[in-house]
Amino acid sequence: MLITWQVAAHGPLARADERLSDRLVHPGRVSELLADLGNVTVAVPVLAVVLGYVAWRARTAGRERWWLPSLATAALMAVVPALIVPLKELVARPGPPVMGPITGFYPSGHTATAAIAYGGAALVLIPWLRGAGARRALLVGCLALNLGVAFGLIRRGYHWPLDVAASWCLCAVLLLSLRLLLGRNSRQPK
Repeated sequence: MLITWQVAAHGPLARADERLSDRLVHPGRVSELLADLGNVTVAVPVLAVVLGYVAWRARTAGRERWWLPSLATAALMAVVPALIVPLKELVARPGPPVMGPITGFYPSGHTATAAIAYGGAALVLIPWLRGAGARRALLVGCLALNLGVAFGLIRRGYHWPLDVAASWCLCAVLLLSLRLLLGRNSRQPK
């Protein structure tokens, strides 16, 4: 809420964000490739493969409601544009100078896509991994992917840092909700 209010009102936090961004933007091939990891055409197919694998494993294991983790995560991914697009229209924040005079940069859709796709994939995959090391590696990989997307978007000049931060805040709530749903489902009789 604070971030959205500051961006919409062009408050001190938003002005500081723009000054910080001016120092961070340095377009390059690596930043562009990292930003591309947040594209729907990259992140959603990764999620789809993981959801298919998890559904197959759960069905093969004879789990009751084997479909629920994959369906819930896919539904969450489908909800992202329904949340992000109206916010972009409402706030109508112009992008960094590299992007020209168009608006609709707040919050970052690429950040939200990456956070939900990679975070959701990690949440449904964790129960199928053996050992704390494998789980830890998956979570570190998920975090690294999301940090890479954020770095790429900001460094390339596609988004202001607050655009990315706002998407992370929104997606943290969404992923926590998914985790609670999945945890509740795993306690149901099998």
